[in-house]
Amino acid sequence: MLNFSPFFRAVPWLMATATLALPAAAGQFSVSPVRIYMASRDRATAVTLNNEGNTELLMQADIYEWKQKPDGQDELTLSEDMILSPPIVKMAPRSRQVVRLALLRPVLPGMQQTFRLIVREVPEAKPADKSVHLQIAMAFSLPVFISPPGVKRQLDCTPERSAPNSVRAVCGNTGTAYAQPVDFLLTGAEGVKLASRDAGGYILPGIQRSFDMQRADGLIPAGKVRLAIKQDDGATQTFDITLSD
Repeated sequence: MLNFSPFFRAVPWLMATATLALPAAAGQFSVSPVRIYMASRDRATAVTLNNEGNTELLMQADIYEWKQKPDGQDELTLSEDMILSPPIVKMAPRSRQVVRLALLRPVLPGMQQTFRLIVREVPEAKPADKSVHLQIAMAFSLPVFISPPGVKRQLDCTPERSAPNSVRAVCGNTGTAYAQPVDFLLTGAEGVKLASRDAGGYILPGIQRSFDMQRADGLIPAGKVRLAIKQDDGATQTFDITLSD
């Protein structure tokens, strides 16, 4: 399960065998910080890996350039611009290890660079256990943001009707840094709540994404509405429009 506690817990990523028999085995590990921020002058930063289980773990890391397609779908390309040192880590049970994420090339000015650090367990490195018929490899994916001076997000959203009881918020990021709406609230006349949504997502510069909100107890009437969007930094933006039938 993903969460934003001080440590980011690993989630199932790959089934190493085809059988569905039980019992199953998987490692337990976490990482801190959950999101990595670097300035363009930073050459490296520390990442902490934590083996929370009772067995030895072998971990392997890869760095991907992170872009998004025009519809917001993530697109990852293996990159040599950054490296995690060491890239392969063997961890004893209940141990913690600090590794370094290093930038190998200068950052271009004017635009935030975005990467994904993906660290996965190597299950085939574990000793064979005849009692286990299903092994689940665990992995985590961390966003990495490298920001030159002056970059900033610019989120513009327009609510549009998608059904009699639902509205779609169409959000575009025209800035030079990522945006992440996390909460949506649509209100009508006199602040009456019409619909809401408590899940958003990353919007990289130049990308547009849509988020649907549905009213649970009736139709959403035409007329003036206000869309309030809270972002991951706590800031809230509001957008006022007249909603058509």
